[in-house]
Amino acid sequence: MSERLKITKLSSAQADFDRQLDALLAWDSVSDSAVNQVVEQVLVRVRDEGDAALVDYSNRFDRRDVASMAELEIGPERLQQALDNIGEAEREALRRAAERIRDYHEHQRQDSWHYEEADGTRLGQQVRPMDRVGIYVPGGKASYPSSVLMNALPASVAGVAEIIMVVPAPGGELNELVLAAAALAGVDRVFTLGGAQAVAALAYGTETVPRVDKIVGPGNIYVATAKRAVFGQVGIDMIAGPSEILVVCDGQTDPDWVAMDLFSQAEHDEDAQAILVTPDSGYIDRIKASIERLLPTMERADIIRRSLERRAALIQVQDLAQAVELINRIAPEHLELSVADPEALLPKIRHAGAIFMGRYTAEALGDYCAGPNHVLPTSGTARFSSPLGVYDFQKRSSVIQFSARGASELGRVASTLARGEGLTAHACSAEYRIQADESSNS
Repeated sequence: MSERLKITKLSSAQADFDRQLDALLAWDSVSDSAVNQVVEQVLVRVRDEGDAALVDYSNRFDRRDVASMAELEIGPERLQQALDNIGEAEREALRRAAERIRDYHEHQRQDSWHYEEADGTRLGQQVRPMDRVGIYVPGGKASYPSSVLMNALPASVAGVAEIIMVVPAPGGELNELVLAAAALAGVDRVFTLGGAQAVAALAYGTETVPRVDKIVGPGNIYVATAKRAVFGQVGIDMIAGPSEILVVCDGQTDPDWVAMDLFSQAEHDEDAQAILVTPDSGYIDRIKASIERLLPTMERADIIRRSLERRAALIQVQDLAQAVELINRIAPEHLELSVADPEALLPKIRHAGAIFMGRYTAEALGDYCAGPNHVLPTSGTARFSSPLGVYDFQKRSSVIQFSARGASELGRVASTLARGEGLTAHACSAEYRIQADESSNS
């Protein structure tokens, strides 16, 4: 008989609850000095040596045996071949998911706008897509065609001219669903590169890999550290930590459903975090029983077990009002409101990456085909960050056009403020446009 699972159980009534919760939530995915040193070396070498460094790192880190970058690029014909050759059910699932993701993100598209004041002054904003972006798709422990769709389709909807994808291929193994998703999402070029070297290639460009304007997509600690290091050279979406789920339940949802929802994030990796919050102490015991019974049936049971024992928690609160306070404190990546009236709680929730409403809305649907993006802020960053979207691939320019009358009138305001700051040239520049008789200007 296997050893019983040890999951942290907490109560908001405990004297040391705050301290224990803070310890449970603590996470810094890019603080390891050894990792930083390796990443810095990789970035410098790829920047200085280009393709040669990429070939060498691919052979060393990904167990490849290639002589040139030509062997690390996958052409469009190969992508289309993957889409054509996968099973009909898989192809239809990818198409249905892509359709829903594209439709949702079409609603996010922002257009240029302007307005005109009474004196003819025109103010506005010009919205334009980025020229070229890079998407990092994880490989290794698992392959994620859903990540291809979630990263590439918003860029496509935004109107990005060229989408470059990098994906690790350890031992040269390629995932056909990932390639098929790239074909379906309109990815322009694909390189089988991973790790910090892939981030460096996208940030600096090499003889073969074009430099991009922004890098999006999750990866391991080396990828996250590299993205942080190149920020400023290029844009990035976020520094992604381990996957998280917070389920708030009133005790009336089938405990097997909730246990499996917790598993759905725990199976990502050992650092993933799954938390249940409920006012029903008896429900915690029922969830624990479901977890014990269902865990042995999971293919990734060992990963789930380690994740649950290291970072999971079953938390009892006084009521749902206190549960909402905990939600806003934790700011979870994924939040399930598995309660009778989720609409009553929604207006009170200030911090969450994605909110799944009601007992039937499994977070797993959001990972694949609901429509909203599954690239979400983690580690409490939902306090100031948002899901990946079309707006991440658009940039905005302010448009300002003064009439003669407007320039004369506002010139006096600018002059006063500029002289107050001691910036005489600013003041004079504005004053040159001031007319003696403003009423004669139009």
